[in-house]
Order: sequence, then C-alpha cells, then structure tokens
Amino acid sequence: MNEGSTHFGFSEIASANKAQKVGEVFTSVADRYDLMNDLMSLGSHRLWKDFALARSGVRAGHHVLDVAAGSGDMTTRFARQVGASGRVVMTDINASMLACGRARLLDKGIGPTIDLLLADAETLPFAPAQFDCVSIAFGLRNVTRIPKALASMKSMLKPGGRVLILEFSHPVSGLLSRAYDLFSFSVIPPLGRMVTGDEPSYRYLVESIRRHPDQDTLAQMMADAGLEDVAYHNLSGGIVAVHTGFCY
Repeated sequence: MNEGSTHFGFSEIASANKAQKVGEVFTSVADRYDLMNDLMSLGSHRLWKDFALARSGVRAGHHVLDVAAGSGDMTTRFARQVGASGRVVMTDINASMLACGRARLLDKGIGPTIDLLLADAETLPFAPAQFDCVSIAFGLRNVTRIPKALASMKSMLKPGGRVLILEFSHPVSGLLSRAYDLFSFSVIPPLGRMVTGDEPSYRYLVESIRRHPDQDTLAQMMADAGLEDVAYHNLSGGIVAVHTGFCY
C-alpha cells in the first residue's frame, strides 16, 4: 500500500478520503444502526459491551472519554458506573451518529449528564491527562491512522488510567473462521439491504473487519503508542476481542 493510501474495506483509496467515505457509511445507516447490531450479532453485542465495562476499571467518580461512541451503548454503561460524581464525554466524528446517540441518552434520562462533542479519534481536542479511562468500541477499524489514534487516546489518560478497545478481531479456530466468513459475506450485506436499504455499507463493514489488525498486531501497536501492561481477552472465539493498556 502506498504511503498516501489506505484501505476502505477491500479497496485501496487515498488516506485523505477515508474519513469522508466512512462518514457516508454511518450517515446512511445511523437510524437503523442499533437494530442491525442486534440482528447481526444475535444480541451478543450487549454481552460483549458488558464484559468490556467489567474490564474498564471504571468506578464512581471517574472521568471517562468514549471515542467513536456511535449510538451511545458504552456511554450509557459508563454513565451509570461513574454516577453523579463522575463525568462521561461522548465523541464521534459523524454528526448523524452523535445525534442518534444523544436522542437515545435523553430517552433514558441520561443525556443531561453527558458531554457530547464532534471529534476525530486521531486528534482528540482535550488537554492531556484528564481521563481515568478512554474507550473505543467497534470504531477503531474505521480510523484512517490507527497508530495516531492510539497515541491520541493514550495522551488523554491520567497516570494509572487505561485505554479500553472493544473491536471485531480474528477467530482463533480455522473452522470458526470459515463459518464466520460464510455468515458475514452471505448474510450481513443482504440483511443490510432488507433492513436499511443499503447493502454496500454493510459489505464495507464486513470487509473492514477482515482488514483490521489481529489481536497480537493490535497489542503491539498499543505498546508502540506508549501503553503498558497491554493485554487482550478473546470473546466468542476471537470474533471479538477486548484490549486494555495502561498509562503510568
């Protein structure tokens, strides 16, 4: 891949164009995003997010930055965990997804206690060392320059804080990998067409998972960004992984 190019699914495009193209995908699917998550994962995404919360170390009074927060599932969990004495900031690069997230949080009575900001994961617009936890759930694979985003997230941490990454990854079993590929490419894009009227966006999402770094590669990228005690835990046979790394 050329220095000025990156992947968009299985296609190669100019790096400068990826954010716009990813934005178009999520603008298209925003209003049905949560429904599709339930259908694609058979509801498992809720359990994955609950497990990630348990690995976050977040407790009452903590300050949490939820990056690429989308419709606010993790933001909701963090808000309940930190309580009235804590603070949660919800960011996303896509205005449509951020608006959907804000509406869902308001429906749950949580919205007034959350700060929302349109922001790029690669250049988070906060002073350093403000947060006890910086989280990104199912958003890192859509970032153009993952190392830059990891460095930006690490810089937001207070000493002792952690970066938490929940992301689709690579199945550890060959048999599971083949079954997962069959489901992903045969079922998800047509399901996207039926539910959202947008098959290409869901084909991109399937392809983007295949292009995302595997567990060990991402762990090394986190270490290269200056995070310490980097570890990961596979869920559903490695279809999803939770990565953590600390700032001391």
